Parts: sequence; structure tokens; C-alpha cells
Amino acid sequence: ALAAPGLPVVAGGRSAGARVACRTARELGAAAVLALSFPLHPPGKPEKSRADELTGTGLPVLVVQGARDPFGRPEEFPSGSAPVAVPFGDHGFAVPKKADITQEDALAVITGAVAEWLAGLRLG
Repeated sequence: ALAAPGLPVVAGGRSAGARVACRTARELGAAAVLALSFPLHPPGKPEKSRADELTGTGLPVLVVQGARDPFGRPEEFPSGSAPVAVPFGDHGFAVPKKADITQEDALAVITGAVAEWLAGLRLG
């Protein structure tokens, strides 16, 4: 376990790494989970949901998801998970050049949401 004196640990990952973080965070002694581009289901197969991995952590979880992510759009997530949507973002958070926001704006949504969430956690 990672439990030791010092700052609390937040387990995190992107895509498959987010799944791993959700499944292992408690065992590692993490205080929370950051899930970027969580693959809620395989593209085009919402019936094969992986929501249990996300909701079964028993820890605070922040999901940051692209609004166009084929692995699960923000509105597809289970109630209570409240994912942060990156407008126009795909699974890698890339936004089309013709989108109403720039790539830098999308990155600001991600970093702003994560910073705000971390600041609001009661860790330690």
C-alpha cells in the first residue's frame, strides 16, 4: 500500500489507466480517483457498461470526459458520477479545428476541473 506519512495519494489514469485506477485505488491506500476519458463502454456498445468499476471504488471520483468520446459521452454516465464534459473533445480530448473552442481552451477545462476538485477534497 502507498499509505505512509506525507501527502495523500490520488490514483489516476486515462482510458484503460482510469479503469486500473478505479480497480486498485483502495488497495493502494489512495484517498480519491481521477478518471480521465474513462472507457464506460466499447464504442457503439453501451450495453457492455463498465459503470460498476467506476461506481464501486468507494472513494471520491472525478471523471473528465470528452463530449464526443465514443467510449462514453458524459450524459451516458450513471447518476451521481457527474463527469466534467470537455466540449467537442474526443477520447483523447482533441477538439476539431472548426469547434467553438480551441485545444488550449479544452486543456484549460481539464486542468481547471482537476484543480478545483483537488482543492475541494478533504484529504489528510
